[in-house]
Amino acid sequence: MNALKKISKFLDNTNDWVGKVSSWSVIIMMLLVVYEVVSRRIFNSPTIWTFEVTTMVFGFHFMMVAAYGVLHKVMVSVDMLYEKFSAKKQAILDLITYTIFFMPFVIGVLYGSSKFAWISWLQKEVSWTAFAPPLYPFKAIIPVAFFFLLLQGISEMIKRIVILAEGEKSHD
Repeated sequence: MNALKKISKFLDNTNDWVGKVSSWSVIIMMLLVVYEVVSRRIFNSPTIWTFEVTTMVFGFHFMMVAAYGVLHKVMVSVDMLYEKFSAKKQAILDLITYTIFFMPFVIGVLYGSSKFAWISWLQKEVSWTAFAPPLYPFKAIIPVAFFFLLLQGISEMIKRIVILAEGEKSHD
């Protein structure tokens, strides 16, 4: 069990670090929006690029902090019955739902988005707008983010297995 706990802790620490580093992209978004507002409202000189870049940075932010959100349980849930279950029953239910819903979805998106990103890289895909920034680096974020989600899903399942094996409330 100690090996499983170490693996889970490593995966948690990895996703915690990735989430914290990625969360700084909010500062970039804020600066872009402020720049556009000042350009548009004060200098009457709107840009053609800030909206698109802000959208891309938001996509990066949203995708890359997803595993961090799973780690810290910030997702919305309705657990009127779940909270009444014992730790072992919660662990069993979690293992079932991770196996049936979470993992197949994450693996499916990881697989599909990897092909999607690879084609984009091969084509050196750019946006259809007048600004025409490269899209392929941002499309590559999708499989990267789902890879981190997969790692966090594995960590969460390990935690539930430890609870079932040792009867612990949590190993965090």
